Amino acid sequence: MTKRVFSLLAILVFAFIFAGIAGGYSERQMLSPLARHYLTAVPQDLGGANVVTGILITFRGFDTLGEVAVLFMVAASVGILLGGSPAQDRRNEAPRPSELVENGAKIILPLIFLFGAYVIMNGHLSAGGGFQGGAVVASGVMLLVLARPGTRLHQGFLSVTESLAGVIYVVLGICGLWLAGGFLDSHILPKGEFGSLASAGAIPVISALLGIKVGAELSVVIDRFRS
Repeated sequence: MTKRVFSLLAILVFAFIFAGIAGGYSERQMLSPLARHYLTAVPQDLGGANVVTGILITFRGFDTLGEVAVLFMVAASVGILLGGSPAQDRRNEAPRPSELVENGAKIILPLIFLFGAYVIMNGHLSAGGGFQGGAVVASGVMLLVLARPGTRLHQGFLSVTESLAGVIYVVLGICGLWLAGGFLDSHILPKGEFGSLASAGAIPVISALLGIKVGAELSVVIDRFRS
């Protein structure tokens, strides 16, 4: 009884806090000086229509490298912990999925992978980018292993693909130091025509590498956790 009362009080406290935050929220009527700077600098300097992608990949590209490194360490840790588990040998004994999942996957899977590729390659023009697209591709892999439990992912291929994407990502960053103004500077390639697919310098290439790396790493994690 005491535990229930404590839980109820905790819920009421959090509800009171969130109600105060929501009640005091108001839309900003004017852009801050920093926001105006980025909204001007990204289209003019980088040639990218999506300001958020320009900031993530170029202005704070070194931070993005750190985030990808963290994801790599997570995938490596999961591989070390679960790599030799007997669950790997029980994939063919898994119960058959429902007819809805099995037949639905045949229709949806190609669309998921196609949409993931679109999100990755179109990130400099509209909402999307490498991280988001890689997560979409990994969700397709999850549906694949649910619909076809006997499917075996090629761990060696995924590892090599992820490693190559990471190495090329770092090489492009170094090229930015050498050929342009800083690490991962997108000016190593021409800006192209604003709003076209081949625009924003090296941002689409860097985004594609991020998508490949994130998609491969999350796919490895998904494959390690299935039983």
